[in-house]
Amino acid sequence: MWVSSAVRRGVHRLSSTSSQLTARRLDRLTCSLQPAAALGCSRVVSHNKATLASATSNQNQRILLRQTTTTQRSQVRHMADLPTHIRVALPALSPTMEMGTIVNWEKKVGDQVSEGDLLCEIETDKATMGFETPEEGYLAKILLEAGAKDIPVGKLLCIIVEKAEDVAKFADFVDDGKSASSAPPAAALAPKEPAAPPPPPPPAAAAAPAPPPPSLMAQSKSGDRPFASPAAKRLAAERGIDLFQIKSGSGMDGMITSRDVENFKGAPVASPAAGFPAAMPLGGGFPTGDHMVYTDADTTNMRKVIAKRLQQSKHEIPHYYLTVECNMDNILKLRAEINKTYEKEGVKLSVNDFIIKATALASKRVPQCNSAWMDSFIREYHTCDVSVAVDTGNGLITPIVTNVESRGLAEISETVKELAGRAKEGKLQPHEFQGGSITVSNLGMFGINQFTAIINPPQACILAVGGTEKKVVVGKGGEPVVSSMMRVTMSCDHRVVDGAVGAQWLAHFKKFMENPQAMLL
Repeated sequence: MWVSSAVRRGVHRLSSTSSQLTARRLDRLTCSLQPAAALGCSRVVSHNKATLASATSNQNQRILLRQTTTTQRSQVRHMADLPTHIRVALPALSPTMEMGTIVNWEKKVGDQVSEGDLLCEIETDKATMGFETPEEGYLAKILLEAGAKDIPVGKLLCIIVEKAEDVAKFADFVDDGKSASSAPPAAALAPKEPAAPPPPPPPAAAAAPAPPPPSLMAQSKSGDRPFASPAAKRLAAERGIDLFQIKSGSGMDGMITSRDVENFKGAPVASPAAGFPAAMPLGGGFPTGDHMVYTDADTTNMRKVIAKRLQQSKHEIPHYYLTVECNMDNILKLRAEINKTYEKEGVKLSVNDFIIKATALASKRVPQCNSAWMDSFIREYHTCDVSVAVDTGNGLITPIVTNVESRGLAEISETVKELAGRAKEGKLQPHEFQGGSITVSNLGMFGINQFTAIINPPQACILAVGGTEKKVVVGKGGEPVVSSMMRVTMSCDHRVVDGAVGAQWLAHFKKFMENPQAMLL
């Protein structure tokens, strides 16, 4: 029997006596586990193997089961006349990933693969990431070719076999729709009861009940709004389906998706009555004439997630905004001196580097702004990890500069450049853009002098930075002088940060920006 390398490593960790006993009985071991939902990789084993039942091997089984569960590989019985093989399914490479796109395959059918080899590259909702081979063997079948889009998590990707001569046996293999991560519904697992005799036909007067009138639908929606995506709402309006009839959705946090609407089997609501708004056309609610020329672009996974999270943030988080102006004369002077002094060392600081440093130091002074809303409690962070908004050309991503309060300006500058470069190439790892305690978004380089940003949940604050511009201000002696001024606006979550607390944070930030030497204390 073919066992995974993780199981082999577990066996080797046992004592010599247990290892010998396990090695002799390993071929008779059959583990039956529920398929994993995230990293779906199910082993197909022969159905005529017997399980170990002795008391001595029970301990060994528990160790092997823990290791198998850790790697999230499930072993199930399979009755097909095929050699032993591994079914590799699309894993969830990020917490928010629901679907993925195969960019390219690094291996081809017949290639020998080892555990940890790069199998293919998958575009997730945030970046393009490499998917490593979960087991060693030979790639026997690729079910989804490069370029396949909107693949749901758990969909079967490929087949891996133990022996090279078994590759040809999977040439005509067709996916039966039962991927490694697809578990049968609870209703399917329950034993079937004998079918009851069909009831007598009802009288004609008691025929199928009429669908609820539009007034009931309007009343159900008047008190609350269904938690559904815009696409689901539009599709429901087109088909006349009341979203309140769908009890729970398959999206994040139970959001109703367009797929839930398509799979809904209930009776549609009657056509809208007079005065009730009709469904919008697919073009976004605006009719298009024959004279209009336009192009429809496919929505990327990143853009879908950005739209979903920002809409959720704007709907659920009580935003309020605080704005302050900072005199940038001292920072611009200090920046020019540092860049000139350390030019040979390759140091080239930007104004954004000072902003990131001041953000972290102000967050240490007012830790309430360096917090996150966790529904039932507020989490206050003791280190400041600043998420920096970066435009990749395909969407927005926020790579994280960790422990900013303990980093120097040169190190911050180098880290931001390196992360931003890899972000634009789609090469960031999940831990490099997921998390963070506060976000900085700077549009000053685009000529924007002020704007408000949407909070990146579960964070409590985001700082929107405008550009530096010359203004006439009152000097120290009361005389008018021309200074470089920069306007920043902080968006705060009122559930976490009160107005006075946000004002204190901005006061500290302003002090650090106008007296950059204070950042050294």
